[in-house]
Amino acid sequence: MTRVKRGKTAKRRHKRILKEARGYITKRRTSFKTAKEALIKAGKYAYRDRRAKKRSARQLWNIRINTAVREQGLTYSRFIDALKKSNIELDRKILSDLALNNPAVFTKILEAVKK
Repeated sequence: MTRVKRGKTAKRRHKRILKEARGYITKRRTSFKTAKEALIKAGKYAYRDRRAKKRSARQLWNIRINTAVREQGLTYSRFIDALKKSNIELDRKILSDLALNNPAVFTKILEAVKK
């Protein structure tokens, strides 16, 4: 039976973790153990916030649409309902962009929905 020496493998693993932890401050950059913990936590935050980013973007789109629609004397929920009933399939991202950058086109959509 021969002895297994793990020095090279451990060194490679430690180097990879510490390389990923570059840019962190204090021990989080230099100590393997704390760097590993910091990377695990960073990964969790990144995963969570990729989903939160989508939520907050949709909230912003809804607010922009609501503001533009209320200026024309309609509510957001009634506008969305009327869009569905008139078979206009524009998503909230596009509607928000139109309301912000092309108010004339957005007004035409509103008029088509009101009929």
